[in-house]
Amino acid sequence: MKIGRETIPRTAISTSNADTIVVRGKDLSAELIGHTTFTDYFLMLLDGEPVSDVRRRVLDATLVAIAEHGLVPSVQASRMTYAAAPEALQGAVAAGLLGCGSVILGASQAAGELFAEIAGEIDGGKSLESAVHDVVSQRRARREAIPGYGHPLHKARDPRVEVLFGVAREAGAELRYVEIAEAVERAIPGIVGKELKLNVSAAIPAVLLGAGFPLKALRGVPLLARTAGLIAHLLEESEQPCGFALSYQAAQRVEYTGEVPPGFTQEGGQS
Repeated sequence: MKIGRETIPRTAISTSNADTIVVRGKDLSAELIGHTTFTDYFLMLLDGEPVSDVRRRVLDATLVAIAEHGLVPSVQASRMTYAAAPEALQGAVAAGLLGCGSVILGASQAAGELFAEIAGEIDGGKSLESAVHDVVSQRRARREAIPGYGHPLHKARDPRVEVLFGVAREAGAELRYVEIAEAVERAIPGIVGKELKLNVSAAIPAVLLGAGFPLKALRGVPLLARTAGLIAHLLEESEQPCGFALSYQAAQRVEYTGEVPPGFTQEGGQS
């Protein structure tokens, strides 16, 4: 059964024959291995465009900023999975990545889409302030969160924000989305009723979009970075296990709120 218009699978990323592996038009063995960095290679894989110093520096900075974040839920899931199945490193990494969504690591994509929507309103003739006010107000009216703003720990701006903005400025990236991100921060108190400061999930798309990074691939940057962090945690788990300790601590802290049979006590036995 035919679904969609295409009937022939096509890709412009890679091909090969018995002698040569071609990636984005280049000989992998002769031109890429030993001649390029992983960051450059990733950028080339994405769209085949020449890698500029601006794109490299900005992407590198964002990858470093988001790779490690301590024992967050996705990391705990990864370490507990590895503890239960140490033969399946890939399963433990996957467990950590599967826990990344709208709350953990997914906000960068959502914030990038917010900034792109505001940029579209500006391109349509609105001022920066009017575009920000209208888009943020519409989201507020729909009771939607403003992605990339507010942080449970960093009540002032996330310390990574200024550093990432600084890298973008020094690298010569376009600062249009940085200006939009900061305008959203200024507008939030008057619309939401409280201050919500920029966090790293808004800074990442602000600088990446200004460096020409594809909007649709934004979610991949935190995933790529966090994969490196997960592998580090899993190596540590193999040498200094805490997966089962995390599970034990969780079980100890659980408060059962359901019904129990007559005479049941939490300590066991009959009362």
